[in-house]
Amino acid sequence: MSNLQEVFLRIRETKKEQKKLKDAYRDALLNSAEHKQVSDDLKDLRNRKKQIEADIRAQFSSEFTRLDDLKIDLESDAEMLSDIALTQLMKGETVKVKDEYEVEYEPMFTVKFKKTA
Repeated sequence: MSNLQEVFLRIRETKKEQKKLKDAYRDALLNSAEHKQVSDDLKDLRNRKKQIEADIRAQFSSEFTRLDDLKIDLESDAEMLSDIALTQLMKGETVKVKDEYEVEYEPMFTVKFKKTA
């Protein structure tokens, strides 16, 4: 098995190569006249779509207020669920939940690294 540092460096090298390829592709798109024309048309259509959505959104203002409230409730409940699951795990308890169809779910944890300095 590879060690942590080797895998970390391999990921960084792969990301550098990925970035170079994406930059070359982006440059090719910028030099295409047809792509520019289609992009301009798409921009106009998006603006028209946004205007239509804004008009309809104005008609559904109370529903969107409720949607915002539900979103906040979901975020806080998801955070509470994570906190409770982590607390149970740290106590050595089994962590499982069931949905309305009796399907069991187990927690999934991930590890991410961030730059320290």
